[in-house]
Amino acid sequence: MTATRTFCRPARGITIGALAAVATAALALPTAALRAQAGSEPAAEAGSAAEAEPHMPEALRSVIGKVVVIATRGPAGEDLTGTYGKDTPGLIGGMDQGSRIGRIRKEVGPVPVYIPIPILTIPGAIFGGLSGATKRQIQEFRDGLTEDLVNAESPTLTDDGLALDVFWGIRKLPKLESKIQAPTVPLPADTDAVLYVVFGGVEIDVQGKEAIITTSAEATVRGVQSGRELYAQTVYYRDRDTLSEWTKDDNALWRDYTNYARHYLGREVSDEVFGRIELEQDLAPVATDTARRDRKNEREFVSRTTTPTLAWELLLAGGEGYAEWSLPIDEADIFYDLEIYDARQLVYAEENIPDPRHTLLMELEDCRTYRWSVRPSFRRDGDLRYGQWLRFAATEDDDEKNDAEGVPKGQGLSGRQASAAPAYTQDFPSLKIECGRR
Repeated sequence: MTATRTFCRPARGITIGALAAVATAALALPTAALRAQAGSEPAAEAGSAAEAEPHMPEALRSVIGKVVVIATRGPAGEDLTGTYGKDTPGLIGGMDQGSRIGRIRKEVGPVPVYIPIPILTIPGAIFGGLSGATKRQIQEFRDGLTEDLVNAESPTLTDDGLALDVFWGIRKLPKLESKIQAPTVPLPADTDAVLYVVFGGVEIDVQGKEAIITTSAEATVRGVQSGRELYAQTVYYRDRDTLSEWTKDDNALWRDYTNYARHYLGREVSDEVFGRIELEQDLAPVATDTARRDRKNEREFVSRTTTPTLAWELLLAGGEGYAEWSLPIDEADIFYDLEIYDARQLVYAEENIPDPRHTLLMELEDCRTYRWSVRPSFRRDGDLRYGQWLRFAATEDDDEKNDAEGVPKGQGLSGRQASAAPAYTQDFPSLKIECGRR
């Protein structure tokens, strides 16, 4: 298998995924095996599946061969029954109504897009205790973010854009046939399930001079014939900085945040639902002749060349509950994806690397510091699954802060200082290219 290279130098932000016109439909399970399994289990209440499973179980994945991705919140309390060539309440009525809640209607070309901006207001008691200058700064900040969400020529945080990113993620899986379609298009007759994806909202929490922004994404899988919810998950992306940093340069840090939020949430949803397996893995960076480890910080690497060789080590111990994936995986069936980011965007990507090392095929700029990461991908019997991206573990201080703020564990990322490093890349190994090097 040959490696697939992607070199990215977008003008602004991470241009992974673009705005697309997508929208609504319904869900059910046609295969006998899936119907039997759904019928043997008690009906799950909304959100219960997300609490019980870190990702959708392999037992369910294995019987879903064809899925349709829909950019809307999954129907609540409505039966998904009837003929899908007709406009049943479960297909158009209830879901379309739900998609309008908490959203601003904006025409993007010929397609109306509902932009989620349920920004939290500051409690009156807290707001009343702030100085007039701080109040004005907070209000200007909130107004600026709202205006950017609504008036941007190509808004980043749209349900349609998120659904497109999720679709591009799962379409790489060889045993899963995926489609993304508009609300009025009837589901193909052989559809097994529908994956609903939607932004849950954007929240702003101001604590003193610091503003914490949280964006969430919701995913729900329902069987087409049964109409039952099979899996649900909510993933969040959170970052923080001072109000002055967020508002600097016409809210530039906010725009970078939205790019990373959509990039992470789209990727995480596709992996949580169909792509990832949680095998017991230990993935760590390794020093090379052209990327030496900093003596004072094991997370930092330094290079004297703009095309260094990056290396890593994977120790795999299997995992329970994964059937054939729990068995020993041959090294020949393990490949790697590598990504490198600068402070604002993805600048280099390579897929399907057969060995645990890679020499860059494009020069990085000198006098700059980058963040890089890899993830393993596993092949077996014509199927494909992904491991986790390489990240250093959070510190005890991070865990204590997240616990104090009520941040849920294992369902997203929480940043420390957006202007220093985005939440998405902050725990990746760093790579400094020394000045004047080639």
